[in-house]
Amino acid sequence: MKTLGYYNGKFDEIEKMQIPMLDRVCSFGDGVYDVTYARNHKIFTLEEHMDRFFASAEQLDIRLPHDKEGMKYLLQEMVNLCDDGNLVICWQATRGTQVRSHAYPYDMIANIWITIRPCDIVDMTEKIDLITVEDTRYLHCNIKTLNLIPNVMASQRALKEGVHEALFHRGERVTECAHSNVHIIKDGVLLTPPADCYILKGVARDNLIKACQNLNIPVNIRPFTVQEIFSADEVIITSSGSLCLQVGKVDGIEVGGKAEDIIKKLQAYLLDEFLKATE
Repeated sequence: MKTLGYYNGKFDEIEKMQIPMLDRVCSFGDGVYDVTYARNHKIFTLEEHMDRFFASAEQLDIRLPHDKEGMKYLLQEMVNLCDDGNLVICWQATRGTQVRSHAYPYDMIANIWITIRPCDIVDMTEKIDLITVEDTRYLHCNIKTLNLIPNVMASQRALKEGVHEALFHRGERVTECAHSNVHIIKDGVLLTPPADCYILKGVARDNLIKACQNLNIPVNIRPFTVQEIFSADEVIITSSGSLCLQVGKVDGIEVGGKAEDIIKKLQAYLLDEFLKATE
């Protein structure tokens, strides 16, 4: 199959799949999800993504029908059915199915969705541009929920303005982007926001920190400001599909460009790690 959809044991090409209207995701966006990529039918950093998926479900009291090993096995079985080995894989758990009611039965078992389609990771040789957007999301951004309306609207605004991504900030504090984490390099040190309730603890963020440690690049985990973005030696965004992208402009103003040797080292290290893990 070129694409593959899965819902509670049934699977087919994505456009042929259907879900019940009483799935709580339709009324409440009540669920969690995660995303990663595969190359040569090998799923990248699956263990880390599965840990985050289960942590998100636990924080929302969503009762999953499989344990971690069962979920990993299911995803790999689905990936093996796809014609193309280079894929983006999204899986989610919605709380369950019931007549619309805000409260839910304590013993409700989650519905499992999977969507898989051909996709390669992003080319890291091109710089990208951002816009700044006030962060109006709720105070549980550390949970990877399906409630993404602020992210959707910010991403649409970025699209309209002809840039790649929207950079969230709460007052002067930078949090993250609409669908990626953001970091800066200043005086040879990587600065990255703490993994608190204001950001999602990205797997690619963790990989970037590990890469810095292995390359002897100092890391400082602390909040930083919008002004620090504009005075940084480099601005970086990371996500599962864009391992380490260099930012060229923010709000039309050129940023970074002063530590490209560090950027190139990180990009080469992270790409090599991805290629080795998915040989």
